[in-house]
Amino acid sequence: MHNTPRILKGEGSGKQKVEREMTNPSSPFPYRRVLLKLSGEALMGEGNYGLDPATVMRIASEIRDVHDSGVQVCLVVGGGNIFRGVNGAEQGIDRSTSDYMGMLATIMNALALQSALEKKGVHTRVQSAIPMETVCEPYIRRKAIHHLEKGRVVIFAAGTGNPFFTTDTAAVLRASEMECDVLMKGTKVDGVYTADPVKDPLAKRYEHLPYLRILSDNLRVMDMAAIALARDNNLPIIVFSIQENDGFVQAAQGAGRFTSVSDDVHGLRLSHSRSIKRGDHT
Repeated sequence: MHNTPRILKGEGSGKQKVEREMTNPSSPFPYRRVLLKLSGEALMGEGNYGLDPATVMRIASEIRDVHDSGVQVCLVVGGGNIFRGVNGAEQGIDRSTSDYMGMLATIMNALALQSALEKKGVHTRVQSAIPMETVCEPYIRRKAIHHLEKGRVVIFAAGTGNPFFTTDTAAVLRASEMECDVLMKGTKVDGVYTADPVKDPLAKRYEHLPYLRILSDNLRVMDMAAIALARDNNLPIIVFSIQENDGFVQAAQGAGRFTSVSDDVHGLRLSHSRSIKRGDHT
């Protein structure tokens, strides 16, 4: 059973509001709409470059499972498995040009994910911040929301379309524009640690972090511009391991191991009876 969106007219405002009729109240998924942020490296599997087909299909299966529960899912994907703008700049390529090259790499990854999702039976659209109408749609906010309300997965490619901005910042921007309940960042580890857990066996995982702690301690969750934008828009973030089987499914249920980032002192570890609500930032 799916959670079916119902469109209602907002009183006096002329704006449309989306209300989800809970046709399956026992669903373990507390969110209406989520944005999944994937790095390009997450698509490499055990390789050192490019795409690992088995990994891409596994991630597509998890996205399908969350989507089929009635949750609206959109994605932002990076391009570091193919080309990183910062690395290109270090090799003498003009920084703006290098960043644009990185944006093209994200489009390649987005198309690969679209193909995998459609093989899983999930209708998917790719929208690019750089117009490329032969292979995908241009980014149009209202059209993206329409796709989500129609039950399609939307993949946002090419970052913000501007150099000097990371795909982390693009993810926060798109999640805010799409009015997502939460941004879920899939990484190599199951949350944010006091130190690199690969190098330091004594590193401890944070259960919850407020935005200001990340900014003041310069914790490497996302770049500082992304965290500041998330705080300004009161957008909760969940950092989890995309390398674990069903990692996305569990995190989307408020279960499993992850670090939540928000100003909510209780964090985002949710029971099945509790849903998340984004309040006005003050």
